[in-house]
Amino acid sequence: MLKDLLKRLSGESAAPLPPEDARLAVAALLVIAANADFHYQDTERAMIERVLADRYGLDAAAAKALREEGEAAEAAAMDLYKFTSLIKQTIEYEQRASVLEAMWRVVLADDVREAHEETLMRRITDLLGLDPRESIAARKRVAG
Repeated sequence: MLKDLLKRLSGESAAPLPPEDARLAVAALLVIAANADFHYQDTERAMIERVLADRYGLDAAAAKALREEGEAAEAAAMDLYKFTSLIKQTIEYEQRASVLEAMWRVVLADDVREAHEETLMRRITDLLGLDPRESIAARKRVAG
């Protein structure tokens, strides 16, 4: 799956996008969010798995596997623009706000908001074609 996704991200393949690619792109964005503060912690890994399990109805093993694929995709990809572009192609506008909410869950998993994370979330919001107010609302829902 990762190899096929990377081919599509690089433009080598024009095949239709399967739903698994959108899942992997979301997982990679969650990993990018967790790495935004340069401290990828176990609490963030656990939150990514919980978010993926809830979002896609996965059991713990499948959520862990998807997180690991997201880590590999994030490490192999050139930039986050490709992931956000893929998400824009495969996830309806209304559902993209839930991607932001998932990312905020990961960003806030360590109970610390850092400038790098704030910057990343603003960029992701823009790249997903969402209004900044949607990101603020998503953050407030997560923070309680």
